[in-house]
Amino acid sequence: MSDQLRRSWAIEDFRRARQRAAVQQVLARLSGRPSTLLTFEAVTRHLKPTGSSERGLQEIPLDAIAGSVGRPNDFTRDFLPIQDSDQDRWARVRAAAADPHGSGLPPIQVYQIGAAYFVIDGHHRVSVARQMGATHIQAYVTEVRTKVPLSAQATPQEVIVKSEYVNFLEEMGFDQARPEVDLSVTAPGEIERLRQQIHLHQADLEHERGRAVPLAAAAADWYEAAYLPVLDVIRQRGTLREFPGRTETDVYVLISAHRAALQGALGWEIAPEIGALDLAAKLGAERKTPIVRAGRRLVSAVIPDEFLPGPATGQWRREKMAARYSAHLFGDILVPVNGEPGGWQALDQALQIAQREDARVHGLYVVASSSLQAGPAAKAVRTEFNQRCRTAGLPGSLAVETGGVPAKICERAALADIVVLSLTHPPRPPMLARLGSGFRTTIRLCPRPVLAVPETSLPFERILLAYDGSAKAEEALFIAAYFAETWGLPLAVVTVKEAGEVSDAQVGHARAYLEMHEVEASYRVHDGGGVAKTILAEVEALDSSLVVMGGYRTNPVVEAVLGSVVEEVLRRTRRPILICQ
Repeated sequence: MSDQLRRSWAIEDFRRARQRAAVQQVLARLSGRPSTLLTFEAVTRHLKPTGSSERGLQEIPLDAIAGSVGRPNDFTRDFLPIQDSDQDRWARVRAAAADPHGSGLPPIQVYQIGAAYFVIDGHHRVSVARQMGATHIQAYVTEVRTKVPLSAQATPQEVIVKSEYVNFLEEMGFDQARPEVDLSVTAPGEIERLRQQIHLHQADLEHERGRAVPLAAAAADWYEAAYLPVLDVIRQRGTLREFPGRTETDVYVLISAHRAALQGALGWEIAPEIGALDLAAKLGAERKTPIVRAGRRLVSAVIPDEFLPGPATGQWRREKMAARYSAHLFGDILVPVNGEPGGWQALDQALQIAQREDARVHGLYVVASSSLQAGPAAKAVRTEFNQRCRTAGLPGSLAVETGGVPAKICERAALADIVVLSLTHPPRPPMLARLGSGFRTTIRLCPRPVLAVPETSLPFERILLAYDGSAKAEEALFIAAYFAETWGLPLAVVTVKEAGEVSDAQVGHARAYLEMHEVEASYRVHDGGGVAKTILAEVEALDSSLVVMGGYRTNPVVEAVLGSVVEEVLRRTRRPILICQ
């Protein structure tokens, strides 16, 4: 091919590239996505370089070249030519690259910031190489170090976000005291939310300590006390998978907003970890496929709540495992009240637990319609609730909500660690009465342990664990061991071997678990005699003030017809019973 023909062909190639650039610019305007190169000067002004070093000649990926030094408006982000005046120079470079006797494209010069490159010299060579289908090019690289990295796909918006982040790190002292901390976000304004949280945290610390607290110290305390617990939940639950392209701090900001919305709606103080778990659960439900969601709606419409399966066994224990050894197990207590005396007995019991556990008490009063939320009955309940909390010297707040009582209790239970219920109306023996029991439905569907309080509240002095080796009995063993170890309460383990359902190995497992936690317990194993009858007899014989047992075990339809050990114990007991899911 002659030089003249090669040049004519190169000009045609330029015109095709120029047309593609024009189309790309139109599409960018329509979509709102930037098609221009980043400006090196603007990026370094925002990201504040901390140093630079020569890296010599390297082969770099063409699609990692994101910007330009001095010529950001001459090429698109894909390095298609924008200016018609570039035709001759572009065509010369293209023709030289196609010359079989030539040496190809000479190396270019670039700055590197993070994973992104900025062309100093060689814009046309980059454009031609990309038009020719190359993936890499030789370049002399100067690395420019900044306090935060930059991606090869960075947009002007991302640069602004990272600029806000650099300023935030400097202001809060993280860049010096905790350089390993990663609080990067992807959207403008999110850093400002973090800044506001830290300033509020600083004010709380100053009020608590009675003296000024430096901003850097408050930021470090916020990171340890507020941020890291939620981050642990995000990682344990794999919540980040629900947000492709977002960072852990992005998700933290979403959780903070969700928690604030819940607190505003309910008037409760909600722990950050609880807000994180609630948001994760809601996202999981929302992100189910339409077919799955439709199927669940159909099941809910056809099958009454009384026959629905309960929550997955063991989920609550897995969530609380870390707190079992590092903090109190019951930091948030939900107490549904209805204004009747039995409800106040449940609150008194909850307040006793709260005093031992340094817990928050959340009251819930459910009314039939929104017109009753500010009515005299609701006001009277709120007054009594607040008065009892003040008398106990404990923080407490009451939410007045509308809906079905069991459904609303189970929904709000997700924001607590335990539910304390009045046992004034236990499930009755006739099948229809059993099916109509809101108490039974609540226990079956509640995602948290439920403490049923009959007649009067009692101080916890002696515990009886009804253990049968089932999965739900393992949950009861977990809590009983906690009470015995942390509260220093005597524990008796009662097992009834009826119909060969409990083996010696299962009883041995319970013994080994308690010994591992250095809990001394007495063990009482019975061969038959009726499970509920034996448990109730042992409660009286041992004068136990708390019974801990697993929840419903069999198919809900079978239990609705035949009844269950749980219901028989609930009907006949005079002591609080903690039912574990």
